Amino acid sequence: MDFRTILVKDNPPVRTITLNRPERRNAMTQAMRTELISALEDTAVSDCRVLILTGAGDAFCSGLDLSELESLHGKTAAEYRIDAEQLARLFMTLYELPIPTIAAVQGAAIAGGTGLAMICDFALATPSAKFGFPEVRIGFVPALVSAFLSLQAGEKVCRELLLTGRVFGADEAQRYGLVNEVVGIDQLMTRAKSLAEGLLANSSQAMRATKQLLAAQNRSWLQSAIAAAIEASTESRLTSDFHEGISAFLGKRKPVWK
Repeated sequence: MDFRTILVKDNPPVRTITLNRPERRNAMTQAMRTELISALEDTAVSDCRVLILTGAGDAFCSGLDLSELESLHGKTAAEYRIDAEQLARLFMTLYELPIPTIAAVQGAAIAGGTGLAMICDFALATPSAKFGFPEVRIGFVPALVSAFLSLQAGEKVCRELLLTGRVFGADEAQRYGLVNEVVGIDQLMTRAKSLAEGLLANSSQAMRATKQLLAAQNRSWLQSAIAAAIEASTESRLTSDFHEGISAFLGKRKPVWK
């Protein structure tokens, strides 16, 4: 498959997937989600033994692209559900990938960008990296990411981050367990490759079995949580607050909530 929004580079047995829309700070589009799913599914059945996920330019992934936000007005419930199901498939494909995954995060990793980073087995971030789930500030429900955040950081932290919608830095993300290491920008990819080399010294069969075991332990709960999240995401996008939030954001004004 020819990719337009990502780059896939193999340095066997390590594969690097780079979000490649630097002019848009690697903001997420439906096309990017589709390409990421395809690349991850191919990785799952390839000879790759470690995956590095990163972003081109000065950001990892700045969240939903403005063009996607504009298109959310006027969609049907069925279309909103399809969007939610696609994001769920992306997150689950990354979560259940049978090989170790490493996120190398520079700059903004917002909303779905934070989701991608924290779902990876390891997350490395530069001191200037920024994380957050600002959805509630514009009338969105951070539904799909909530299940994975609850697993990663616990319910109390999950509630605080999702309900405030505030942006936080790499050091705070590390305290919550969303980031494993904070490293200098000039050392980010070097450290990611060094970590990959260390993982390659382990038994690939044992690591694969370990990942499958960990996924199996959470599968029943996670499937239920994701099903509820898809419903919540779909229903919330039919509300007046959702459409007011989009209009306010696009109009660069404060929203007026009913």
